[in-house]
Amino acid sequence: MVLADLGKRLTTAVSNLTHSNVVDEKAFDAMIKEICSALVEADVNIKLVANLRKSIKHAVNLKELAPAVNKKRLIQKTVFDELVKLVDPHNEPFKPKKGRSNVIMFVGLQGSGKTTTCTKLARYYQARGFKACLVCADTFRAGAFDQLKQNATKAKIPYYGSYTETDPVKVSRDGVEKFKKERFDIIIVDTSGRHQQERELFAEMVQIQQAVKPDQTIMVLDASIGQAAEAQSKAFKESADFGAIIITKTDGHAAGGGAISAVAATRTPIVFIGTGEHMFDLERFVPQSFISKLMGMGDLSGLVEHVQTFKLDQKDTIKHIQEGIFTVRDLRDQLGNIMKMGPLSKMAGMIPGLSQMMGDVGDEEGSMKLKRMIYIMDSMTEKELDSDAKCFVEQPTRMTRIAKGSGTSVREVEDVLTQHRMMAQMAKKMGKGMANLQKGGGMAGQNKQQLAAMQRRMQSMGAGAGGAGGMDMGAMMRALGGAGGAGGLGGLGALAGMGGGGANPFGGMDMSAMQNMMKQMMGGGGMPGMPGMGGRGGGRR
Repeated sequence: MVLADLGKRLTTAVSNLTHSNVVDEKAFDAMIKEICSALVEADVNIKLVANLRKSIKHAVNLKELAPAVNKKRLIQKTVFDELVKLVDPHNEPFKPKKGRSNVIMFVGLQGSGKTTTCTKLARYYQARGFKACLVCADTFRAGAFDQLKQNATKAKIPYYGSYTETDPVKVSRDGVEKFKKERFDIIIVDTSGRHQQERELFAEMVQIQQAVKPDQTIMVLDASIGQAAEAQSKAFKESADFGAIIITKTDGHAAGGGAISAVAATRTPIVFIGTGEHMFDLERFVPQSFISKLMGMGDLSGLVEHVQTFKLDQKDTIKHIQEGIFTVRDLRDQLGNIMKMGPLSKMAGMIPGLSQMMGDVGDEEGSMKLKRMIYIMDSMTEKELDSDAKCFVEQPTRMTRIAKGSGTSVREVEDVLTQHRMMAQMAKKMGKGMANLQKGGGMAGQNKQQLAAMQRRMQSMGAGAGGAGGMDMGAMMRALGGAGGAGGLGGLGALAGMGGGGANPFGGMDMSAMQNMMKQMMGGGGMPGMPGMGGRGGGRR
């Protein structure tokens, strides 16, 4: 994945320093050299890298530090803060408001993914209560209107375009006027791709801008553009004066640092990043969260927002967890919800340390393992699904029947039941935590502040001394005052409840337990008996 190699190298550089017995000038310089080398190889502008080097050296003067200062912690925090500055132009992007027409115009190079991103953005706002629509002003590229029409129809978003009108200025003006009369909140105008040397197309872009008077102009940048990103973005900035950047195709294998250089060159904020081909694969860009994920520290607030976006039906599971119950059906529903939320690697990147623990397990392999678990539970009766699974212990022949019905092995059925038992124990502990909170009058309004505080503490800890380059989860929980806490995370219902009231997300969530659960599901540590998952044998008998 784009920037994944960069993230690993940055994390390893900092981790090597924090694991060393002596932190001196030699070790410090070696870490900075490795960080700078990784950034340059990722296509980040060499001037930016040089400035980053100076900033880190200036912020950490080992010779003048007091003896009581934790050098490792200071270095970790400094590296994190300076990397955040690298992608943060400190300019607030435009924020659309409901009840008025917000016109957003897209510009960029050919093949950068503008048309697909237009639909993704419209769907993003639509999911948040905005009345969104699309206008196809790309009359240059053959099939552009057909592509937008197909995407918009699939996402159930109103659109406007023309097969006969060749003047993009007229199409864009007519489309915007039409949707303004119909009181749409978000009107997104898709324009033709163009290159800085195509002066006529650049002039046309300015004419469209003058005709629709957009509230925001967004430049779409392909993550694989490399060093050309800076020159191209400057040319577009001078002509269209865009106010935001969306980076696309970050699920590829390009270096990706060129897009970061474009941010610094134009002092323009990145507002979203495209993480895949699915309509839901568009993430809001937050500098701190981006660097946190890059450094393997996760992004809990992003995980909560991602879960809430899907509006999953969690009522029964949340109710069961509050009562300290977790049925086999709850496990099936939660695995189904995980499958709905896109690539497993995306969620793993949001959970501290889990992306490193997954190793080279691909999304396809991880999804197949989850599917096999669901197949097993689909072969159960209604009574078995709504049970606590004790009936399988009392009558082992049930497992044989289910294995035959699902095309799996008895061993795999046993492993699913083992997974259920683990999560049932976590749900029981979490139910007690919720009950204690309700008795103590826990304030749901503090949840977002607590999430932010947790993320800051995680960031200040840096890569830690955890296994596989991840964080030391035990240290993290101790620092939060939650080691052991009230148990684990009993399914995604708890995540969905974080932002909207209910349980304290930290008193009731044991991150190490969640890590183990997700790692087992995704094949990062071996769920015994599951194909390709290590442990005590696997596959069919």
